[in-house]
Amino acid sequence: MTETSAGAPTSYPPAAQFVEQANAREELYQEAEKDRLAFWAKQADRLSWATPFSEVLDWSDAPFAKWFVGGKLNVAYNCVDRHVEAGNGDRVAIHWEGEPVGDSRSLTYSDLQTEVCKAANALTSLGLVAGDRVAIYMPLIPEAVIAMLACARLGLMHSVVFAGFATASPHRRRPGQAADHHRRTVPARQAGTAQGRRRRGGRRAR
Repeated sequence: MTETSAGAPTSYPPAAQFVEQANAREELYQEAEKDRLAFWAKQADRLSWATPFSEVLDWSDAPFAKWFVGGKLNVAYNCVDRHVEAGNGDRVAIHWEGEPVGDSRSLTYSDLQTEVCKAANALTSLGLVAGDRVAIYMPLIPEAVIAMLACARLGLMHSVVFAGFATASPHRRRPGQAADHHRRTVPARQAGTAQGRRRRGGRRAR
């Protein structure tokens, strides 16, 4: 075990310039400490709710907590649609840098909304309905996010398995073995994947 020098710093405060442009500043922490339930109610009100919540926290069955009791929202709508409706459709939602160098894509909120709707329509055409299970076995590409948002839009439970494992991984898994195991553990009506991926300079099959 490496010994820590007695003179080593115990904290690493951010630079003042970074603090000035941060979204969460000291007063935010003070507000939360003063009244945590009021704080979280205020944060929740920043989202768009289909059905407003009636209670911030139900702690009557401790240690099992129920947050925002009675409230209903759509995650995909909050992540995508409301930004388009607010006039921010031309702003970049995802900037992706892939391999090789120069392989990059930028998706605006409008682009993302279009792709998510297309993916959701495709899932619906397969007969999937709210409550069905979907396994997503994809590499680190924008389509993985699109697939997750499409599932969230439709109320599909989705399990995400990273598709970057290969024979050199610590667990010595074959490509696809992780997904096969996951499908047996959590049966899904549909699985979404990709034809291949690039990782660390190489091209790998699905």
